[in-house]
Parts: sequence; C-alpha cells; structure tokens
Amino acid sequence: MYLRGSKWQMQRQRKRRKSNPALIVMLLLLIVAMIYFNQYVAPTIPVPEAATATPTRDPESFINQAEAQFAEGNLIQAIDSYQQAMMADPSNPSVYIALARVQVLAGRYEAAETSARNALLLSPENPAGHAMLGWALNFLGRPNEAIEAIQRALALEPNFALAHAFNAELLADLGEYEQAGEESRLALTLGPSLLEVHRARGYVLERTGNYEEAAREYQVALTINERIADLHLALGRVYRAMEDYDKAIDEFVRADALNPTDPLPDTYIGQIYITTGEFGRAVQSMLQAVSEDSSNPFRYGNLGVAYYQNQQPDEALSAFSLAIRGGTTSNGTVVQGIPLDYGQQTAYYYLYGLLLARANRCSEALPISQALAANVPADFSAVANAEAMVFICEEQAINPPTATPRPIASSTPQPTATTYDMGG
Repeated sequence: MYLRGSKWQMQRQRKRRKSNPALIVMLLLLIVAMIYFNQYVAPTIPVPEAATATPTRDPESFINQAEAQFAEGNLIQAIDSYQQAMMADPSNPSVYIALARVQVLAGRYEAAETSARNALLLSPENPAGHAMLGWALNFLGRPNEAIEAIQRALALEPNFALAHAFNAELLADLGEYEQAGEESRLALTLGPSLLEVHRARGYVLERTGNYEEAAREYQVALTINERIADLHLALGRVYRAMEDYDKAIDEFVRADALNPTDPLPDTYIGQIYITTGEFGRAVQSMLQAVSEDSSNPFRYGNLGVAYYQNQQPDEALSAFSLAIRGGTTSNGTVVQGIPLDYGQQTAYYYLYGLLLARANRCSEALPISQALAANVPADFSAVANAEAMVFICEEQAINPPTATPRPIASSTPQPTATTYDMGG
C-alpha cells in the first residue's frame, strides 16, 4: 500500500500557545509612555551646570545687627548675631569681648567666661578681655580669680573706665565699701556715658544703703538702654528697700517681660506680697519662680515660706522637704538639698521644723532643732524657733493629740521672724 503525501512525519506536533490580551495591552501602554517622555518631558529638564559658590556674609553686618538688637533690648538675638559674626571671623577678639558683655547682662555668666577666655587666647594682653573675664567671674562667685583678672586689666590700661566699674562692684561684694565708692566715682569720671559705669555706681550706693542716689544712677543707666532686664531688677530692689512697693513691682514686671525665663522677678514680687500680707499672691509668684527654675532648692524654700504664711501646712511641708532634703519632683527634676548655714536657708529649716513638730512628727523635728542650735548659734531667730520645736514636742508628749488635731494654744511659741530674705 502506498501512502500519498509529501512526507509522513512520525513526530508529535507542538501545541500552539494562546495569546494573553492583558499583557499585550500593558506592553503597548508602556511603549506609548516611553515615546511621550522622550518627545515632551525630557526636553524640558534643564541640563545640570557647575555649582556656584555661595557668597560669604560680611562679619561686620552681623556685628551691626547685634548692636541694633542690643539697643532694642533683644539680648538673646544679639548673642546669636555675635556668635554668627564670630563664626564668620573667628580671629577677631573684639567680637568675643562684645559677646561676653551681652552674655553677662543676660545672666549667662558661664558662657561669658568662655567668651572672655577665647578673646584672651587670641589677644592675651587685651585689657577689655581681662576686665570682662573678671566681671563674669565675680557673678560666678569666684572673687579671687575676678580680682586677678581685673587687676591685670588695670595694669594694662590704668584709666580703663569699665575695669574700674567692675572693680567697684567686686569690692562692694567683698564689703570693701570705701574703696568701692572711690572706684565707682573714678569710673564715672572716666566713662560718664557708659551704661556699666552707672550700673556699678548704683550698685555700690545700693549696697551702702544710699537708696535714693542708687535709684538715680540706675535710672541714668536705663536712659542709655531702657530694655535691659538687669537694670529694672536693680531699680526694683532699690524701690523695695525704700518700701515703695508699687514702683518696685512695676520694675520687676518690666524685667520679667524682658526676660521671661528669669525666676528672680517673680521671686522678688513674691517677697513683696509676703511683706504686705498678700500671701495667696505670694504663693502664685513663688510657684511661677519654681516653674522657671525647677532644680533650684531655694525656689522651693521660698515657696514653702509663702505656703506657711498662707496657712497651707501640707504644701509647705512638701516644699520645705525638697528645699532641705532634696529629692525628685513629679516631672522628674532632681533637686539637691540646701546644707544648713547662716543665710536665708535658716528660715526654711526652722519653719520646716515647726511644721513637723505641730504635725506630731517630733522624730523629724527634734534633729532639726539640734542642728539649728549647733550650726547657727548666733542666729537669734533660728535658736529661738529651735527651742519652740522642743516646747511643742514636750507639750504633745504630755497631751497627745486626738484624732482631730486641736488648735495650737495661743501660748505656744510662734516664729520670731516675720520677714524672710529670699533673694537667691
């Protein structure tokens, strides 16, 4: 038998693969998108060019900006501008000196010390650098170093008005009032138009109790620059010493507006309210001071005094405990307790001890009584109130308090001091 056809293939034929319409459509869309990008989008993209150098700002422009900000009382902005000038020209010692000056007036004493020392690294024989360093060191409570720095400034330039002014403040702080007066008058002769000179003269007069003259000097300084918080604080202190409390509060409010983070204006206002018997207001002022300086034990001591006078014993106990024993606040701030020594802290100790005794916590009150008698025997108020703690505890041992605390008898000794120094 003969099979017709070209060939008889014994191999198995392959199956034809079915086409995928979705894949075809996707590929077509991709091709269209590529054509569109090449024709319409790519031509609009700019060709990268070589980067051009950014012009460096003239350091003098930062200095001019800082001076203008200082004149307006914007000390923090002035500090920032001086720092920018310093970065633009780190070899100019005068920028560091100007920065140190503003930092002192803004209360940034550690930073001012650093700035002054940096100036002296660049110019070791610069009298202004040594003077500013001495000024900052005096505020930092390092009088021996301050004396050395200021004397070096005067050796380099004997008629340097600022150095004499800073020396006057230092001598006043050391209790050398006659020399301080001479230095402040000499500074006034050498630099009658300088803010720091009038500030120094006012400070010496304030420390020596010449309040009316001190007020005039501070006022002159404020005519030079009325937006310096430190000067309003100083004038407020003088008005407070003169018992012109309305004017004092006005000055403290101005200082607070110019430097809202400083706790001193609220502290001083609270002290006035304690003096005038407005204890609720005193509590509010001291609470504000605590919020601005929450790690400072003296703020809690001042708050404790305000609570004590406002008849809030539980709150006062809590505040005094932080001030004296230290601890951690509810927001996690660590507070170091204040050691017992002569000063404003003695009032914190004896008021705390009296509250503990009245709360029948004599195991805590009596050690405080003993510490006061042993450590500050020359403080009459402290010793008298230490004895009052013992009296209260002895009375309670004889007549234990009932479940409902009885009122303290009028014959029970009360604190002998009615006003407290709470400046720090």
